[in-house]
Amino acid sequence: MATTSHTSVESRDGVSSLVGRWPLLGQRRSLVGYLCGLVTLDLAAILLLAAFTHFRWSDLLTFAALMGCGAVCIEATRRLGMPAGVSRDLLSAWWLPVALLLPPVYALFAPIVLQFLLQLRVRATVLYRRVGSSAAIGLAGCTASVVFHELVPDPSALSSGRGSPIAAAVAAATIFALLNTSLIAIAAHTADPDIRWREVLWDRESFLLDVVELCLGVTVAIACGLNLALLVLTLPPVVLLQRSLLHAQLQAAARTDPKTGLLNAAAWQREADTEIVRARRTGETLALLLIDIDHFKRVNDTHGHLLGDQVLINVAATLRSQLRDYDVVGRFGGEEFVVLLPRADINEARMVAERLRCRISRMAVPADDCMITVTVSTGVAIMSIHGDDLIELLAAADLALYRAKELGRDRICIPIVQPPRPSSEDTPT
Repeated sequence: MATTSHTSVESRDGVSSLVGRWPLLGQRRSLVGYLCGLVTLDLAAILLLAAFTHFRWSDLLTFAALMGCGAVCIEATRRLGMPAGVSRDLLSAWWLPVALLLPPVYALFAPIVLQFLLQLRVRATVLYRRVGSSAAIGLAGCTASVVFHELVPDPSALSSGRGSPIAAAVAAATIFALLNTSLIAIAAHTADPDIRWREVLWDRESFLLDVVELCLGVTVAIACGLNLALLVLTLPPVVLLQRSLLHAQLQAAARTDPKTGLLNAAAWQREADTEIVRARRTGETLALLLIDIDHFKRVNDTHGHLLGDQVLINVAATLRSQLRDYDVVGRFGGEEFVVLLPRADINEARMVAERLRCRISRMAVPADDCMITVTVSTGVAIMSIHGDDLIELLAAADLALYRAKELGRDRICIPIVQPPRPSSEDTPT
C-alpha cells in the first residue's frame, strides 16, 4: 500500500496539516473507502461472533500460548531489525492454528495482537497500514476457521492422523492464503492503479512462501492439538526459518534503491557485468539505455521534493511495466535510470526507448492545483558497435544522452560510429 508518512507544510485551508497528522486522508478516496469498509466489516464480525461464542479457559490458554509463540518470533525479528520494504514473515504459523483449533472469533483477535506487537517492538509504520493488515488477516482467518469448523465439527480430530481432517485443514489454510493475498492486493492496486496485478498477487517466490506458511501452520496446529506443550518443540524451527527469511529479505533490500524499488547502482552494475560476460560468450547482441528526466530540478523547485520523489516512483513503475522480466533496470542516481536489454539489436533498442519515452510523457502526477508531467532524454549504446565492456557502453550512452539534451531534450540519440581509418598499406600512393 502506498502512503505518505511525512508531515506537510500548513496550507491556506489547513488540509496539508491534517494530512500530516492523518496520512490516510492523503490517499485516494477509493483506498480510504476500501480500508474503512474492510475495518468496519472486521469490527462487525468481532462483535457478532463474540456475542455467540462461549469463551472457555482451555481455549483462552491455547490462544495465549500461540500468541506467546508469535511474540517470541517477533522478538527474534526485532533483534535483526526490519527496515521498510521487508514485508514477509512466518506469523501465519501461529494465525492458522488459531483459526483451525479455536472458534472463529479468535482468528479475528489474533492479528490485532501480533500487529500491535510488530508496531510496538519492531518497526512503527503508518497506523492505517497496520489496521488494514489486521483487518485483512482477521477476515481471511475467520473465513478459514468457519469453513474448517463446518467440515470438521470437532477440531481435536485434526490430531487423530486421519486424512479427511488434515485435508480439510489444508483446504482452510488455502482459503486463508487466497483471501488474505487478494484483500491486500486490492488495497495495493487501489492505492496505485498503474501497478500490474501480478506484482501485487503472486510471483514464484511469494507462492513458495505461501506454501511454506500453509505447511507450517497445519503442522503446528496438529502438534498443538496433540499437546499444548509440543509448541516448545515447534517454536525453534519456526524462529530459525523466520530469521532465515528475514535475512534473505534484508539482502534483497540492500540491492534495491529504497525510493523506487529498482536495483541500486552497485547491484545493477554487478548484474549488467554478468549479462555482458554471457553475451560475449554466446555472441548475442545487447543494448544499454541511459535515461534522464528532463528539467527534474524544476519539478523539485516548483512543487517540492516530496512530489519530485513521487515523479521518480512513477517513472520507475512505468519502466518496470514496459520492460521484460529479464531486462536489467536500475536507478543510477538522482533523476537518471539505466536499462540493459539482453538480446536486443539497435532497431529493438530504439523501439523500446521510444516506447518508454512516449509512456513517460503521458504519465501525470497530481499536485495541489495541477498535474505534473515530465519528459525524458535517452542515450542508446549497442555492444560490439559502441563498446565491448560496461564502461565503454556507459560512456557511449552518456555521450548520446548529452547530445539528446543539446538537441532539445525529449528525444533519443544513438552514438555515431566512426568508420575505421584505412591502414597505411591501403593508402594510395
